[in-house]
Amino acid sequence: MFSLQVFFFFFFFFFFFVMELTKMSDMTKLHQAVAAGDYNLVRKILKKGLCDPNYKDVDWNDRTPLHWAAIKGHMEVMQLLLQYGARPCLVTDVGWTPAHFAAESGHVNVLKILHALHAAIDAPDFFGDTPKRIAQIYGQTACVAFLEKAEPECRDHRRTARQKGLPLDQQDEDWDAKKRELELSLPSSNRNTNKKTNKTTGGPSRPGHPKERRE
Repeated sequence: MFSLQVFFFFFFFFFFFVMELTKMSDMTKLHQAVAAGDYNLVRKILKKGLCDPNYKDVDWNDRTPLHWAAIKGHMEVMQLLLQYGARPCLVTDVGWTPAHFAAESGHVNVLKILHALHAAIDAPDFFGDTPKRIAQIYGQTACVAFLEKAEPECRDHRRTARQKGLPLDQQDEDWDAKKRELELSLPSSNRNTNKKTNKTTGGPSRPGHPKERRE
């Protein structure tokens, strides 16, 4: 009887171990498929229901599949991810939302989708840069023009939602803790001036900056 119990224990342990490996493999494949714009493969992976569309790839600065869709401007893939529960509010290790990447790459249509979903397209990253500021830095004039109009609308929606008690999904629950870790990692003299220093003199290098690893 005891040996049978041991057998079932190891059987279920092995089963769940294989399931976890499959899950992680699909997560990695999902990021790759989204970056490649392979709609059919993305749909196949998501339909399995084994992977989380909001999984953050630590090897790529905590990017989610939605970040990759925004970087590449893959509209249909982006819509598919959203259908399966991808959250536009999730950020990378320096606070970049999908809107930051879309603004950097000049994908106005991506910004329009995010805005239609009431995503916080005016959210600043760790260094205080909003998507509009990123668009200005990289000369994406069409994105700047759109965000000039969209930012006030975004703020108005937040204000109305608070007044009416409507739920908003605009906060990455893990970000506050990670932001604090970043602040503590900076030299004490720079903790309160890191934003100004980086913009005027280059300052300390941005840890895990989204542009460090681009395809």
